[in-house]
Amino acid sequence: MTDISTIPRPETHGQFMVAALYYFVAFPRFAEFREPLQTVCDENGVKGTLLLAHEGINGTIAGTDAGITAVLSYLRSQPEFSGLEHKESRASSMPFLRMKVRLKKEIVTMGVDNIDPNKIVGTYVDPKDWNALISDPETIVIDTRNNYETAIGIFKGAVDPQTKTFREFPDWVRNNAGLHNKPKIAMYCTGGIRCEKATAFMKEQGFDEVFHLKGGILKYLEEVPQEESLWEGACFVFDDRVSVTHGLEEGEHTLCHACRLPLTAADLASPHHEEGVSCIHCHEVRTDEDRERYRQRQRQIMLARKRGEKHLGS
Repeated sequence: MTDISTIPRPETHGQFMVAALYYFVAFPRFAEFREPLQTVCDENGVKGTLLLAHEGINGTIAGTDAGITAVLSYLRSQPEFSGLEHKESRASSMPFLRMKVRLKKEIVTMGVDNIDPNKIVGTYVDPKDWNALISDPETIVIDTRNNYETAIGIFKGAVDPQTKTFREFPDWVRNNAGLHNKPKIAMYCTGGIRCEKATAFMKEQGFDEVFHLKGGILKYLEEVPQEESLWEGACFVFDDRVSVTHGLEEGEHTLCHACRLPLTAADLASPHHEEGVSCIHCHEVRTDEDRERYRQRQRQIMLARKRGEKHLGS
């Protein structure tokens, strides 16, 4: 079992620890593991989302250092997850409202059968070696995330597939013959999990030299000094922090609670922005009925704030 007390912690601020994790492993007892895992998380005051499937575990959780340590120790006490690794960052406030352990068909949904990263996968590249790879003119760099994520940050020179969901990625690859124009393919995502399947898919499609960033953008932002970085912008995260930047510091983005897309300071200044109701991204697609319903929800959120509570719809 890994002694997590020996794992270096990022020097970021915030009383809550956020742990992102995933592990591909044959896990036929995933359904019966849901309830005991939920119990351990609840008993330790840990919140977030963990997905369980026949192929393993994936998710992000937050809590006190002691709470996260207890949950990770419990996971690593299971024979299937003894080799589980995680990535840490900090949050100034609890970034999740509740704890959810969910059963899924896939721990990351690409929708292609028989893709097993334990059997075939790309070559891992440590963050310290990533700049050299993506600066090589013989390399095509591909961002495997979705368009609302790439909108706020991307590696310099990367190709953005502009996918709305990860399910669209396989067809994007099949329809882009130009990906064969250079010998090397370098891929990246937020924490590494999408690239496990994306690189496996690329290898099965006949691409030979396929690489992916070990630990994803989060590990890169943690380890690579800002003055050496080729990352431009912020990295979208799936919790109330919305984004993180170099050193895994909390970013300045907020979230539109109508469409769940990240907003910049300029977006907030748009006449189309109404807190909790609409933003520059979704104003044109909302009906008057939608907006009135969101306004009613926003009024409840504001009342909860005045009481010092957090509304479940916020």
